[in-house]
Amino acid sequence: MHVKAKTVALGGLFLALTIVFMALGSVIETSTLFLLAAASFFVGIVVREFGLAAGAAFYLAAVLLGFFVAPNKFYVLTFAAMGFYILGIEAVWRWLLRRDEIQKRYLIFWIGKYVVFNIVYIPIVILFRDMLFAQAVSDTLLVIVILGGQIGLFIYDRAYDYVQEHIWGKMRGRFL
Repeated sequence: MHVKAKTVALGGLFLALTIVFMALGSVIETSTLFLLAAASFFVGIVVREFGLAAGAAFYLAAVLLGFFVAPNKFYVLTFAAMGFYILGIEAVWRWLLRRDEIQKRYLIFWIGKYVVFNIVYIPIVILFRDMLFAQAVSDTLLVIVILGGQIGLFIYDRAYDYVQEHIWGKMRGRFL
């Protein structure tokens, strides 16, 4: 497999920034989710610029390196969930692009986003209930947390779209 030098250099730069954002999430506790979300956005940038295989390799490298470098391993797991979501939705979008016969792609894409998110989110909330909450929570509160996660996904997804379209869209000409 022949890898272009620009791909490796830019991937290494993005990997370094991803790890820095993960580590900063442990230092600046008030901005942890923001920094982890920003770190996970690099997965999407790599997928869009270099393909799904390169994005998956970048994602795995970021998770493994994060476990070695980041002080708080729980934040690495949070990044892993966020990065998996981005990798998943980019894969869904690429799959939809190859299917000309499918009508209402955008609606199916949104459904796919929520399916990918809930494949990760719901098991984490249910299985790690004791780790996530300081005291025992009722099933009603658990349902509220799951519904709140759906709203959080919408905000996270809008931020990801904004970064891809406006921020990376303006910067990509300088890097590529």
